[in-house]
Amino acid sequence: MDILIVEPNVDLGRLWKRHLDRQGSRVTLVHAADAALDRLRAGRADIIVANLDLPGSGAMAVADYAAYRHPATKVVFVTGSSVFSDGTVFEMSPNACAFLPTSTAPDDLAAVIAHHGDRVAKH
Repeated sequence: MDILIVEPNVDLGRLWKRHLDRQGSRVTLVHAADAALDRLRAGRADIIVANLDLPGSGAMAVADYAAYRHPATKVVFVTGSSVFSDGTVFEMSPNACAFLPTSTAPDDLAAVIAHHGDRVAKH
């Protein structure tokens, strides 16, 4: 499974990447929306983990681009804030499949990714 992580916190992104690498996924870690968009221009990811706390509308821009160029790609949004706690992220992004706090344990994040990503990878 190809996973793209867009996480501005370098340490957190590395933690998630190492955990997912050990489970056999191909993981690309970037720290900004521009780098994520470049990665998506080069090819699709099965699932994207995008932090809503990226500057500006970074995570939504990545999700929108993925929905347009790679409609089967799913997005797991993460955040350290209460923004979108009412679930509106699912209304704003047709490819959103989960909304988790950044404090989610790596095992739990991996389980969510596996649940949604395996469905995408089969297509």
